[in-house]
Order: sequence, then structure tokens, then C-alpha cells
Amino acid sequence: MNTPDSVLDNSVLDKDGVRLTVEDAVATVTLTNPAKRNAQSPALWRALTEAGRSLPGSVRVVVLRGEGQSFSAGLDRQAFTPEGFDGEPSFIDLARGSDEALDAEIAAYQEAFTWWRRNDIISVAAVQGHAIGAGFQLALACDLRVAAEDAQFSMRETSLGLVPDLTGTHPLVSLVGYARALEICVTGRFVRADEAERTGLANLVVPAEELDGAVRDLVAALVAAPRDAVIETKALLRGAAGRTYEEQRVAERAAQGRRLRDLAGLAE
Repeated sequence: MNTPDSVLDNSVLDKDGVRLTVEDAVATVTLTNPAKRNAQSPALWRALTEAGRSLPGSVRVVVLRGEGQSFSAGLDRQAFTPEGFDGEPSFIDLARGSDEALDAEIAAYQEAFTWWRRNDIISVAAVQGHAIGAGFQLALACDLRVAAEDAQFSMRETSLGLVPDLTGTHPLVSLVGYARALEICVTGRFVRADEAERTGLANLVVPAEELDGAVRDLVAALVAAPRDAVIETKALLRGAAGRTYEEQRVAERAAQGRRLRDLAGLAE
């Protein structure tokens, strides 16, 4: 696939299967290895982490997409070979190291999946084809998901003797509930687009040829509201599950007080 000149002009980062482009208030993070169905590796995770750190302060919405037929087929199986990836410790070597070193390495991997929920941005995953394992967790890392009708989500880690460890368990339980999340993870089955929409995994499902247009329409709606109000609202909603009803009332009053004072200052 040739990269349009307009993409090159707006490129902030392009390395290890990840490209970050920025146009005004919207950034796009693209997984760029369609030949391997955008399989993931530690190098890709480091590039994703760098993409998050490279976002200009003007960005309000980040769109995540994958080139080709699949969003991401998950972790590259090369990780489980004795050789691993060139220049990287193999997972087998990591498992033989100290508990502290293993924990630190997994924590570093997780950083690629954490920044998408920052309060100052809204992240949208555009999912087509397969989103398996780490691919599913990357989609779950985003605030919102728009799926093509051919999208299939699957959490395969448990079937391989592992657990989902790339921050996917918390949003999965929040979206579909404990019982369904347990069943999805332990069976490793495919969740197709219609079920994803019905259970709240996907905000919207559209025909594959309409995916880009649907994402553009959603992004336009997301940037229409005043930025500070969006940031305060996102923070309120993200914190709601950890607060009591009365604590949430207090948080709402404090947030509204900040907004009213800000608007009054703007009116002067």
C-alpha cells in the first residue's frame, strides 16, 4: 500500500509497525503491518507508548486503526519461540528471570495500552476483521469502538495457558459484566459484531465499506463540544464506578463549579 503524500506530511511518528499522524485536533494511530495482520510485538508496544507521548497538546480525539483486512491478530507467535524477536529477550528468557524483572517488563508492555483513556483525549478504535488477544485488548484500551460487520473479537490468552495482562480485563468487565467476561476469556470464542454491539463492546456496527465514514462522523461529533466540558465529563464518568452515589454528587458539583467559574470568566 502506498502512503499518500498528505499522510507523510502529517506524520509525527512512523516506526516498528506504528504510524502517528496529526491533523488539527485529530490524531490517527495506524498499525501498519497488514501482511502479518498487524500482529504485535514488544517493539510495536514501545512505538505505541511513544505515540502517546508524542501527541501535541492540541489533539482532542485519537483514532486507532489497522491497515489491511484485520485490526490486529494479537501477539506475534514468534514471542513464544526460544529465539524470540531479534534484539529482544524471549518470553522464555523473561520467565526464567527474577520476579522483579518480569513484573517490570510486563508493566512496560502495559504502557502501550494505558494512555488511550487520558481525560484530555477521547480515543476511538475502528475495528475490522480480527481483533484477537492483544488486538482485542488494544481495542478495549480505547474509550469507544466502531466495528465493521465483519469484526470478530476473541480473548485467546487463557486458551494458551496465559491471562489477558495488557489492561483488557477491567474494561471488559465494566462493559459486559463479570459472568460474560469470564465466559469470553475462558472459552476464547469469537464475539461477532452483532453481539459486540448488543453487549456494549461496540458503540456502533456498520458495513465494512462504511467504517471510515462512520468514524469520521463520530469524530466530528466528539470535537463539537467545548473541550474543557468534555474533559470534565470524561473524568466524572471514568471515576463514577469507584465512587458512592453521594461521592459522585459531590464530584459533579465540584466539576460544575469549575465550569461555571470558567464560563463566567470568559463572559467578562
